[in-house]
Amino acid sequence: MLSKRYLEINGNLEIPTCDSGKEFTSDVHNMGSIVVIGAGFTGLAASYEISRQGIPVTVLEKDNQVGGLAGNFQLGSQPLEKFYHHLFNHDKDVIELVTELGVKNQLLESPTKTGIYLNDRIFTLSKLIDLLRFKPLSLLNRIRLGLLVIKARRVKNWKKLESITAEEWLTNLCGWEVYKTVWRPLLKGKFGSFFSQISAVWFWNKLVLRGGSRGSHGEEVLAYYKGGMGALAEEIANKIRAGGGKIETGVTAESLLIKKGKIKGVRTSEGMIETEVVIATPSLPIIAGLIKFGVSTRYVEQLRRIKYLANVCLVLELSQSLSDIYWLNVNDPYFPFVGLIEHTNFQPAETYDGNHIVYLSKYLKETEPLYNMNKGELLNLALPHIKRMFPGFKQSWIRGYHVHKARYAQPVVECHYRKLMPSKQSPIAGLYIATTAQIYPEDRGVNYAIKHGKEAGRMAANQMNIFRSKAE
Repeated sequence: MLSKRYLEINGNLEIPTCDSGKEFTSDVHNMGSIVVIGAGFTGLAASYEISRQGIPVTVLEKDNQVGGLAGNFQLGSQPLEKFYHHLFNHDKDVIELVTELGVKNQLLESPTKTGIYLNDRIFTLSKLIDLLRFKPLSLLNRIRLGLLVIKARRVKNWKKLESITAEEWLTNLCGWEVYKTVWRPLLKGKFGSFFSQISAVWFWNKLVLRGGSRGSHGEEVLAYYKGGMGALAEEIANKIRAGGGKIETGVTAESLLIKKGKIKGVRTSEGMIETEVVIATPSLPIIAGLIKFGVSTRYVEQLRRIKYLANVCLVLELSQSLSDIYWLNVNDPYFPFVGLIEHTNFQPAETYDGNHIVYLSKYLKETEPLYNMNKGELLNLALPHIKRMFPGFKQSWIRGYHVHKARYAQPVVECHYRKLMPSKQSPIAGLYIATTAQIYPEDRGVNYAIKHGKEAGRMAANQMNIFRSKAE
């Protein structure tokens, strides 16, 4: 794919003959091109911003498609995300981007219902009237639960929450009973053994985001890109290509070539790309693995400091709907998944050949047995629990099922998380790091990945312009 192959030996670059005998026949990548590693939304947004400034950009993506964790897979005649996604109707950066791309009409809004499975019952919790009917809590505690979003939205300085755990903050705001009944099971389901370490900042942001996505009658209103987030990723990729950028799928970045504290290139599975500016967007441990030498071990250790949870997502194609709830939080410690998301209560089943699409999601350590189960084992694990939750469910409803896994899905947002994050500008001249683990105080998601990526793209473009002016 690439025209030459370089090796880094003792911090220096040499041009050897190809040890595999493989000839790379495509264009030479010159020093004037910025290399972006990863074609998730952060990498695509960065590359889009760079190409808009007339600077050549090359995007490397190890998968065979763009989109990262928001990428699609083919489900019958239609694409569907591997992992569930939605947008909020106030996601400023997504709205701005689709407007720039001329595809704002593809952004669809839809009212949705949220619920909770608790004590072998499903409760809807979308409107005020639902909250008043929530019998697992006393009337006083229902009021406390309802006031929580209002109290969270009144927080003006989130930095004051950085030394407080979510458990401490929630217990203080709404009392132990509310925390024990509603929030503690969700935190444990999401973060497992890390649940008591999670920062109040992470939870505060979740409440503010969700509480702000409301319609005129108080109902939750979410947005979706027609064809899925993978379709939006392809739209951005097409715009990058139209601007002269290159997107190389099926190509893995193997190491960064560094000389005297400066980026000199990227070794890939297809050869070497010479460049002075790189934006790395994979997870921080993967980026740490790209740095073989040329920087202090202390910096590499910092990149490995933030912990991540993996994710397993079981996707069901059903002949019938399970309920009318889109997002069902599971507060049952015996249920193996933390959330059940019925996508076709958000987008119509007709979109997917009449199939009702259900995601069952679990965050966990990659060492846990569930993460290493195969497709059939995961289905067999889930079936009795689905039957318990929905007594009318029959296995014959299943028309198909799929499993998707991600090793680095959710950063563990601890107290004082801001001090753990590496900055976008690394100590290596020309290397910028933009990952979902650096989206803070917001949490990962398409909107903030776009914002984060654009910021990194502007920084890298400015650096390339400096290099150009010096060369002149």
